[in-house]
Amino acid sequence: MTKTATETRHFEAETKQLLHLMIHSLYSNKEVFLRELISNAADACDKLRFEALADDSLYEGDSELKIKVDFDGDARTLSVSDNGIGMTRDEVIENIGTIARSGTRRFMEALSGDQAKDAHLIGQFGVGFYSAFIVADKVTLTTRRAGESGGTRWVSTGEGDYTLETVEPEHHGTTVTLHVREDEDEFLSYWRLREIIRKYSEHISLPVELPKQDDKGNKTDEWETVTSGQALWLRPRNELSDDDYQAFYKHVAHDADEPLAWTHNRVEGAQEYVSLLYIPARAPFDMWDNDTRRGVKLYVKRVFITDAAEAVMPRYLRFVRGVVDSSDLPLNVSRETLQNNRILDTIRGGSVKKVLGLLQDMADKEPEKYQGFWKQFGRVLKEGPAEDFGNREALAKLLRFASTHNDDDAETVSLDDYIERMKPDQKAIYYVTADSFAAAKNSPHLEIFRKQNIEVLLLHDRVDEWLVAHLNEYRDKPLKSVSRGELDAEAFGDAPADDDKALPGVCNRLATSLDGKVKEVRVSRRLTDSPACLVASDEGLSLNLERLLKEAGQDVPKMQPILEINATHPIVKRLENENSARFDDWANLLYEQALLAEGGQLDDPAVFVKRLNDLLLSQTLSGG
Repeated sequence: MTKTATETRHFEAETKQLLHLMIHSLYSNKEVFLRELISNAADACDKLRFEALADDSLYEGDSELKIKVDFDGDARTLSVSDNGIGMTRDEVIENIGTIARSGTRRFMEALSGDQAKDAHLIGQFGVGFYSAFIVADKVTLTTRRAGESGGTRWVSTGEGDYTLETVEPEHHGTTVTLHVREDEDEFLSYWRLREIIRKYSEHISLPVELPKQDDKGNKTDEWETVTSGQALWLRPRNELSDDDYQAFYKHVAHDADEPLAWTHNRVEGAQEYVSLLYIPARAPFDMWDNDTRRGVKLYVKRVFITDAAEAVMPRYLRFVRGVVDSSDLPLNVSRETLQNNRILDTIRGGSVKKVLGLLQDMADKEPEKYQGFWKQFGRVLKEGPAEDFGNREALAKLLRFASTHNDDDAETVSLDDYIERMKPDQKAIYYVTADSFAAAKNSPHLEIFRKQNIEVLLLHDRVDEWLVAHLNEYRDKPLKSVSRGELDAEAFGDAPADDDKALPGVCNRLATSLDGKVKEVRVSRRLTDSPACLVASDEGLSLNLERLLKEAGQDVPKMQPILEINATHPIVKRLENENSARFDDWANLLYEQALLAEGGQLDDPAVFVKRLNDLLLSQTLSGG
């Protein structure tokens, strides 16, 4: 074997912290390291299968892909080997030396102090390889990429440095060798290793082998397969138990928790495919990462094609895990042509309906369980109506919102619940948007609705503005914002809309004082307690959406809101006799207070404070 000079490199600072954590803290559920190493080996074999579709010489005469787990009690080593795709030197540096830069930080932030719980995070954060250091004081990785001539050896003791050298492995693929710690003898036992492999990796689509034992318990030169090597998703449902499904989920999702629900389907006819789809119990850490690719795995006749999140599931269902195996897609399909493939469109459409049906069944039969799902994934599901017009009605039925019916953010209602409680003459589903639950709950726009006991949905997630922009109605009931346009006089009663009779000249004077800030000033039907509020016109953006767009760096044209005033409020009444010098101060104060109530930002907070202090002082001195 030819060698070159050894190169020493340093881990990233975050990786050093993670290695220290793995070695010194996470001692609960130590066996997960073997699950992670076998999963990595299976992924490497899947990738070779895919690349070999275009060039079968990559197999190098060894197309029987498998994973071998070996151990040596005298040398205290444990190894996991595969004959998969392998890695180049640069890929080793990228995938091992600097693995999971973003995931590492989030992993450490997610730690709870509960070692058993924290150990379950391994794998979910892309740090599965590092779990080897839980039981090893030194790890050696030897790899050669299929089709390449030179290999690489990576060695580290987990203390912050690692070495790289060029070697010439006989076979392509990767071998990870763990130098097991003195107090971890259980992982040098045939029976313990066999137990762990069957527990976590029984249903992967590759055989996992251990060296055979003779009658005296000694290793032989022969190998035996300790897993079925049969893809679980291809087996009939009546042959599978809940334990089988849960074990496979833990393998495919890299999750130690049990799934919330699953659906297993075989479709025959014009298109033939099998799907096994899972709803996790907890949101994956990378759910909001646009670059994540870990979604539903797509296979063609058991050959792995891709796990790109949008290949089989739309973005709003990116939390779904599982597999889809098609009999109709061509084996040489490329990841690029997947986007415009008619067969895959059919598979995707059918899979989405299965997931939405599974969720609806949960919502109908197990509402408490669905509430747990909604807490984890509700914000993602709200993206659905904008992305998937064909399933908009089904998605709307699954949505949940806080509302004035209970004034508790933890208690949510469905649109069906809302409609059942609507007043006989109520024509619309009313909602208010804000940047927090407290702001929505205390919005001045709700005052007349509370007085008349009309329920209003409290929308306070950032995605809600996009949701209502694409969900205009449900069950023939329009969704209407309480902070846009004029309220229906027939439903809410006539306000003193004749400004000259109700407040002689006040609206005109306010409009003059606030010229350039507001579109118009009018008497409100909304307000019963507050002196004023800001309202968006029917054709304009809501004030909350305008603010969100600006925060996102969008170039938004300045929208002038409408100022509505409460004709019965003492502050408004006194404006009838206020002199012009003080009138402008009162006008700006009403506008600025209304803007703050909407969650807006003042252009000059110092001027607002000075104006408020001056008015308070003048009232104190005058005895008013």
